[in-house]
Amino acid sequence: MKKLINYFLQGILYIAPIGITGYIIYLMFTFVDSLLRDTLMDLLDVYIPGLGVVVIVFLLVLIGLIGQTVIARPFKFFFRRLMKRIPLLKVIFSAFNDLFSAFVGKERKFNRPVLVLVNPITNLEKMGFLTEDDLSLINEKEKVAVYFPHSYNFSGELFIVPKEQVRPIDLNPAEVMKFIVSAGVAGWEAGNSKSKMNH
Repeated sequence: MKKLINYFLQGILYIAPIGITGYIIYLMFTFVDSLLRDTLMDLLDVYIPGLGVVVIVFLLVLIGLIGQTVIARPFKFFFRRLMKRIPLLKVIFSAFNDLFSAFVGKERKFNRPVLVLVNPITNLEKMGFLTEDDLSLINEKEKVAVYFPHSYNFSGELFIVPKEQVRPIDLNPAEVMKFIVSAGVAGWEAGNSKSKMNH
């Protein structure tokens, strides 16, 4: 019973960030779309389908731009104080923020695809992403951190492996991620059909 409860809570932690964000975007779209429809109908007696989506996308881009400027610093300071007072909010936000930062932030982590030698005898290799090459903090100077996404699943595994067993792949990181997550079914784009792996 305790395991079931633990799995249930883990499921909430995984789904909550995406669910909350999706719900907020849905509410924003509903509100803006309704406001635009009523305003345009009253003023011009016309309604443009999909205008709400365009406005929401513009607003999200604008918010992202503001988030990179000095204007947002007071808000960030307030939000950090709020997270300290509400631990659950901190857990949800941190998980969501770290995930998106890894993909689209300035400190992207999934931009160094590599092949890791798993079995030297059979020359078996595994495809993943080098996320950290300085592990001196845990006294592993000769090792690096490599993340292996799971196929058809929103998860993965992090391995600490010897540097000499890792070799970079000269391919588009997004293509490699798609290839791994789809278990190789997605294949490569036309321009990347030939593997450009460094030997």
